[in-house]
Amino acid sequence: MSTTTLAPTTPTPSTRPVRERFAPLLQRIAEGAVAREQDHELPRAAVRELLDAGFGRLRLPVAEGGEGLDLVELAELLVDLATADSNLPQVFRGHVAWVEQVLSLPPGEHRDRWVERIVAGELVGNSWSEVGDGVTGEQQTVVTTREGRTSVTGRKYYTTGTIFADWTDATARRLLPDGSFEVVTVLVPVRAPGVEVSDDWDGFGQQLTGTGTLVLDDVEVDPADVAPFTDRFRYQTALYQLVLLAVHAGIAAAVERDTAQQVRARTRTYTHGLAPLVRHDAQVLSVAGEISATAFTARALVRAAAQAVQAAADTAGEPGTDRDRAANVEAEIRTAQAQVVLSEAVPRAATLLFNTLGASGTSRARDLDRHWRNARTVASHNPVIYKQRIVGDWSVNGTEPPFVWDIGTHASVARGAQAEGATR
Repeated sequence: MSTTTLAPTTPTPSTRPVRERFAPLLQRIAEGAVAREQDHELPRAAVRELLDAGFGRLRLPVAEGGEGLDLVELAELLVDLATADSNLPQVFRGHVAWVEQVLSLPPGEHRDRWVERIVAGELVGNSWSEVGDGVTGEQQTVVTTREGRTSVTGRKYYTTGTIFADWTDATARRLLPDGSFEVVTVLVPVRAPGVEVSDDWDGFGQQLTGTGTLVLDDVEVDPADVAPFTDRFRYQTALYQLVLLAVHAGIAAAVERDTAQQVRARTRTYTHGLAPLVRHDAQVLSVAGEISATAFTARALVRAAAQAVQAAADTAGEPGTDRDRAANVEAEIRTAQAQVVLSEAVPRAATLLFNTLGASGTSRARDLDRHWRNARTVASHNPVIYKQRIVGDWSVNGTEPPFVWDIGTHASVARGAQAEGATR
């Protein structure tokens, strides 16, 4: 069985102590990545070790028990983690967003309670998506309050990280006094009665992210943990995308690492090659150089995108101002631009890896195909063809990007299906 080592990177001065502290843990995580993938072993131990080491509280202020990192510094660590195991930053994706939401809360008991939980190493997963015939813009999951008891009932899918978590950040609809509904977010305790989480995600990549089904059967929740969706911090979509960009950059770094290791180790060569040793073959080195350039570009794009998202975080206290709006547009566009590039470049680099090796490179024991599978799966989030159009419309016409979107059955299609059923 092969083992892996982390590709060297140069930390910025502000993050150097934190990154150096995590380096030994990330090395251990990297060494077990192939075995976990081959055995479909959820990285529960790695998640726990990361939380115990403080990975979940990196963004909290130092005075509140965190590391006080900004989003650029956090993104650097997420790339490091993705280089070790690309599943893990995605496991933490919902947690990263919830911590950001906690940072946006006003001072008070509710914020303090969540800061204490995060510092204590509690993890928050994500459960926004639903599958089936639900109409876009609506939620089939429902929050109700009866006789002083608030509960949530519904079924979610793509619940990344929830199977490892103490809490899950869910979306739902809540009945208002006038009979209408509003979309809300609700923090659900994963170990409460009525919660069932399944590891039934069947994608060919990112298989260990716990992106499966969540069933909620009249689960009691704290009313303080139910809030209108409109109360969320505005740059959340850009932040969610930033985490996926970091995953892509980490995969690219891992591809560069594994290419170098595999090429250096080869002693067999082809008679029509250009050198007695593959490591000296100019054609192979050219391919390795393209892979290395992609890894460098990916990390640089993550940093540039993170700077834009941090600028939006810096203006969060100025809602409604031109400065805040401009910062949020910038964050959305920069993360989309990076997504457009990396969604093509990183899977390509993961394919080029095999051009540097012989047929032995396809050995399942080496599991080198995981890089392409994982990169292609990440690239399938938030379809890149729509991001291309949105960026183009902004570039040509100055059109602002959408900040929130949804997926489901279009209302007109649902109405048509209902009408067709009524006439049968």
